[in-house]
Amino acid sequence: MTENRLAEDDLRTIARKRLKARKDFFDFLMIWAAVSLLLVAIWFFSTPTGYFWPIWPILAMGIAALFMAMDAFGMRRPISERDVESEMERLRGRMP
Repeated sequence: MTENRLAEDDLRTIARKRLKARKDFFDFLMIWAAVSLLLVAIWFFSTPTGYFWPIWPILAMGIAALFMAMDAFGMRRPISERDVESEMERLRGRMP
C-alpha cells in the first residue's frame, strides 16, 4: 500500500509540474505576441522602410518558446533516479 501511495504521490507531483509548465507556456505565448506587436509598432512608426530589427528579439523569444513547449508537452526526457545515481558515481570517481 505504501509503495502504491508513493507512486501516486510521484504521479501527482509530475502532473502538477506538467500542468504548471503548460500554463506558463501559454502565458509566455501571450507575452511573446504582445512584445512582438509592440516592437513591430515601434519599428513601423519610427523607420518603416528601414532595417526590420524586431525580427531578432522575436526569433529569440521563439526559441525560448520552443524549449518551453518541449518541457510543457513532455518532448524531453525527465531526469530519472538512474541518471542521478550515474552522475553521482561519475563525481565520486573525480573526488580525491
